[in-house]
Amino acid sequence: MAELASLRVVVHGRVQGVFFRDFTRNHARELGLTGYVRNLPKGQVEVVAEGDRERLGDLLGHLKTGPPAAIVETVEAGWFEYSGKYLSFEKRY
Repeated sequence: MAELASLRVVVHGRVQGVFFRDFTRNHARELGLTGYVRNLPKGQVEVVAEGDRERLGDLLGHLKTGPPAAIVETVEAGWFEYSGKYLSFEKRY
């Protein structure tokens, strides 16, 4: 049985204007995760994802690399209790 969890990630570096949100949404949907990705005012990208803990770990691995045009400098990740409040994975503005 899958262990459900929630993951919040803030990605620092050159991560805006390089299709990072689309990259994240596509991987999250492929992994069957729910939540959202959005740009933050100071140039970071925030990801909140929920689902199977192992698949969340897979998403985290993708976020540490990012799309080809991105330069990921640091990744802050925190694990939380699953809430079940997201129906799909969305790109927010």
